[in-house]
Amino acid sequence: MGHAADIVVFSDLDGTLLDHQDYSWGPALPALNILRDLGAGLVLATSKTAAEVCGLRDAIGFPDWPAIVENGGGVLAGGLANSPDAGTYAQIRAILADLPTGFRGFGDMTPDDISHLTGLPPAQAAFARDRRFSEPGLWTGSNRDLQTFLQAASKAGLTARHGGRFLTLSLGGTKADRMDEIIAACKPTHTIALGDAPNDLEMLQKADFGVIVNNPAAPAIPPLPGEARGQIRRTDKQGPEGWAQAIMALLTELGKIGERKAHG
Repeated sequence: MGHAADIVVFSDLDGTLLDHQDYSWGPALPALNILRDLGAGLVLATSKTAAEVCGLRDAIGFPDWPAIVENGGGVLAGGLANSPDAGTYAQIRAILADLPTGFRGFGDMTPDDISHLTGLPPAQAAFARDRRFSEPGLWTGSNRDLQTFLQAASKAGLTARHGGRFLTLSLGGTKADRMDEIIAACKPTHTIALGDAPNDLEMLQKADFGVIVNNPAAPAIPPLPGEARGQIRRTDKQGPEGWAQAIMALLTELGKIGERKAHG
């Protein structure tokens, strides 16, 4: 589940560590390099699947750290080529088969369908379809039938979450639940969490330091209890620039890097 580390950083991807427009993390590289030099851990926490995260985690440079995938549905263990077992997904699909009709999940679509819906290139769409812990999809029926479907889903043990475009069904579990498990295994002295949207709030509030990365495209996050005492911060800069700014400031505050290095 990871290694012992003095500092473990939990980070959302899109709009946080990755630029909202071009998905680059370039501006965060200096901060990522310092984290690596310090022996700190980086746990990516995302709605993406294990198949989508694997290559990204390697490229960002923390391949041996676990990643929280499918919005907290499960964990991709550290190390190479270790896609989690598909048993949970099979269970979700089996429950769906017995529910009222009207939900069209990724498992009912081809990679081309998903590519058209999401704008992802076909190869990436195939990775997004390679699910282990949750099933996103579209509701094709009426609003009244949706209520009936959601009640039946809940009764059958499924948790429904409405995202920007998709309705996602899972057996429950949040980014914060997975974060608890990783913290218990690694026992870090300090934890930092960064995110840009309301679905990251639980994770931000659980960390010693939570950072709301500025993203005008995401729904606004209201003032939080931890802000007055400095447990929760907000960045001025957006995406990976804001991410790096916050990490450098916190590492300086924790006495891990000198003022000169932080500003240089």
